[in-house]
Amino acid sequence: MRLLIFLILLTLLVSACGHVQTPTAELNVAQVKEVTTDPDAAVWRDVPLHISKMIPQDLVDPRVMEPSTSEVQVKAITDGTQIAFRLEWIDPTQNDVPGPKHFLDGCAVQIPARIDPNVPAPQMGEAGKTVEIAFWRADWQAIVDGRATDDIRTIYPNATVDHYPSQARSLEGNPQALAEAAARYSPARAVGNRRGGPREQPVEDMLAEGPGTLSPAADTTSKGKGIKTKTGWSVVIARQVPAGFSPGTPTQSAFAVWEAAHGEVGARKMRTGWVPMILK
Repeated sequence: MRLLIFLILLTLLVSACGHVQTPTAELNVAQVKEVTTDPDAAVWRDVPLHISKMIPQDLVDPRVMEPSTSEVQVKAITDGTQIAFRLEWIDPTQNDVPGPKHFLDGCAVQIPARIDPNVPAPQMGEAGKTVEIAFWRADWQAIVDGRATDDIRTIYPNATVDHYPSQARSLEGNPQALAEAAARYSPARAVGNRRGGPREQPVEDMLAEGPGTLSPAADTTSKGKGIKTKTGWSVVIARQVPAGFSPGTPTQSAFAVWEAAHGEVGARKMRTGWVPMILK
């Protein structure tokens, strides 16, 4: 009788503490009917959890020698066409507003461009062995959510602006004309710089063949969403399923986190090595 009472109390205690999972050594990708970019979606509850220990980027300048983020918790799902990764890490500060000397929180998922037993170097690939990187940044999320803008007044609050053609009063009340004017007077976009101007997604697709070779992909097809939690960030990055990835053909994945409060930007970040990625 005492044993029965003990088991009942133990069950109630576990239920009260929430859903407890035993982390897996590799990243097990769960097959689902539909991929979501919502970090709070119910589908994530029963997906296998992988915890990746992070290491400082101490290979190339600008280096980071002191560990900041110790680990990142990762889950992954796929519907056969898209694969979504949910990354969660501890970060007590929220850095999502651009500005002078303002660094920004971010994270990234890296996958070899080609499935091969001889994998590229985990630090952004190597010559002849391309890696694909999907990069999420907190300020882009704030812009997409409508919580912030990347205009001159936001970045430089003390700046004085006389007039922008795309903000003419004659265009007020005409969303289509405003959008066309904004595109017309976006010189960064005109020369192929996708980082300038309004954003539709908080994620950018990039390619690399080693440190210092990072370049934008021909087109960004990945999507994502990040939310600030009580303890840090919860971010979902969804991209196309790697070509050839199947239950019998695993691949690798790697992750990176930028914590702005620690001055992390560019190559200065926390990263993981390759993590085996298996389709269950």
